[in-house]
Amino acid sequence: MASRADNIASTLSLANFSKATELKNRMWFTIGALIVFRFLSFIPLPGVNPLILQSLYKQTQGGILDIFNTFSGGSLERMSLIALGVMPYITASIVVQLAASLHPALASLKKDGESGRKKLNQYTRYGAVLLTAIQGWFVASGLEAYGASSGLQAVVQPGMVFRVSAVISLIGGTMFLLWLGEQITSRGIGNGTSLIIMAGIVAQMPTFISNLFEGGRSGAISGFVIFGLIALLVAMILTICFMERASRRLLVQYPKRASQNGMMQADRSHLPLKLNTAGVIPPIFASSLLLLPLTISQFAGNSVSPDSKLGSAIVTLNQYLAHGKPVYMLLYAAGILFFSFFYTAVVFNPEETADNLKRNGGFIPGIRPGNNTATYLDYVLTRITVIGAIYLTIVCVVPEWVIAQTGMKLFFAGGTSLLIVVNVTVDTITQIQSHLLAHQYGDLIKKAKLKGRLR
Repeated sequence: MASRADNIASTLSLANFSKATELKNRMWFTIGALIVFRFLSFIPLPGVNPLILQSLYKQTQGGILDIFNTFSGGSLERMSLIALGVMPYITASIVVQLAASLHPALASLKKDGESGRKKLNQYTRYGAVLLTAIQGWFVASGLEAYGASSGLQAVVQPGMVFRVSAVISLIGGTMFLLWLGEQITSRGIGNGTSLIIMAGIVAQMPTFISNLFEGGRSGAISGFVIFGLIALLVAMILTICFMERASRRLLVQYPKRASQNGMMQADRSHLPLKLNTAGVIPPIFASSLLLLPLTISQFAGNSVSPDSKLGSAIVTLNQYLAHGKPVYMLLYAAGILFFSFFYTAVVFNPEETADNLKRNGGFIPGIRPGNNTATYLDYVLTRITVIGAIYLTIVCVVPEWVIAQTGMKLFFAGGTSLLIVVNVTVDTITQIQSHLLAHQYGDLIKKAKLKGRLR
């Protein structure tokens, strides 16, 4: 017979949303914070001409700037106060995670519980400030140099004052976004940083849809291509939803313990191993490494003669590493496969998991505790990571092939963007359902107490 909790979960509906006052307040706060984020993306840096900057940005499309611009909701294209978004913080957090897995001192902090987590978060913030300052300095210097070489002066008054003010403004914008993300996490719904990234990606959706149907209206894009793109987008979303929720559940048995009625009973649990343990990190790393030389060559190519050896080398590099080229897609797929295994090995330690199971008295049926359990976990994880890496490769390479065939800029519908949007959406909906379930449990407790008093 199903329990009361199972019955409530099966009948859970958003129709009870109007009764959950706390949930409504949290959702309104989240929406308001995201609106503030979108307003900030239209405030340019002091000393920058937005009109000239837009024409300069179009000349550098195709590099890593397109990815950062997509994640920041177009803030980089407009060079706003939050042009760098939360990407410095994401990069710093990845570096700290890698360091915590490799450095003994940081690894000990990771095991210290809440206090160690706070210290690691503090180190991550320091790293985010440092990365924002470095990237802001290069952005300000690049604006001055690149604008001057193109004959378009995007900076009104170049010089040290502009560079320092730009760095301070970018640091302030990034730190404000981090604070806003923390407020969403504590007072709103979902993970604040992830929601900010998702909001930036979704903000590009109206432009993508309008360009798609405008191309169909003008005849530049056939109706068959539009239907195929929509069908591909729906199929990718369904595939991501299925694969991101897929996991291998390993049965964990615990020794028999005496229960309240004096009987001996054994506890059972499951150890879930996600099919895609690495998440969206592999495509981000792979695309960043591939597009970084392309972006540097684009900036450097403006000051180098194309007739020279260096100029011809830069032109050749741009041709081979352009979006949709066979060499680019092969290297992109290889990078995703490599980072899938690498990052999975970093975030999941079979030896540590086996030691924790052994310490708590748990064991996998048929596998001896200790080294044999660690070997078995590594065996299972390696094989499911193969499936997860292939899935990530297909999801990320197929849009690149579509971009090459159609010539459309589908960065909004790219594999990395869809992975982030789908994962954050599923996580947010899960938290909303958890709040509704807790609200229904609260109502049941109140009714039970009321009936007890009446009796």
